[in-house]
Amino acid sequence: MLDELLAGKQRFIKDDLTQRNHSLRIREAYAGQFPKAVILSCLDSRIPVEDVFDRGIGDIFVARVAGNFVNEDILGSMEFACHVAGAKVIMVLGHTHCGAVKAAIDDVRLGNITPMLAKIRPAIERGRPFDGKKASDNPAYVAHVCRENVRLAVEAVRERSDILRKLEAEGGIKIVGAYYDLGSGEVSLLP
Repeated sequence: MLDELLAGKQRFIKDDLTQRNHSLRIREAYAGQFPKAVILSCLDSRIPVEDVFDRGIGDIFVARVAGNFVNEDILGSMEFACHVAGAKVIMVLGHTHCGAVKAAIDDVRLGNITPMLAKIRPAIERGRPFDGKKASDNPAYVAHVCRENVRLAVEAVRERSDILRKLEAEGGIKIVGAYYDLGSGEVSLLP
């Protein structure tokens, strides 16, 4: 399934998306759903996840939260997607110029945004070393923190879900991190 997502990404970049009869797909999906992947993406409206991977109605589960971090509700959703519905891939998808990451770097404190950003801060505090200006106006640093945030989210999936960790250990699913470039539409897997 990961190969299918990456092939869809290539069609997206080439602007060669599959033409779909959405009315028919809605009727076909009515009886049940069997998506093959679950993608945790940022809330950012510039990342049309289904289009990025050239997937249609019923093809993938998409969870969204500003900063693409993992919490109990998202983990439960991922467990449902894989253990119950049979999804074979979990992808945490971060992206360039993430506003939530910039706000976390700037330590923004405002309403419910404050505790949300606290879930991103470990990517700043415990992330890999960075040489250079550590500020939200430095695109290289923002990209660095975004990638670290994805890596930490992937680790959190494995650490906080016995179900998903077991499925991965048995070869039933793959858990991967990826990074979306808003400028090019390119998605690269993170090591």
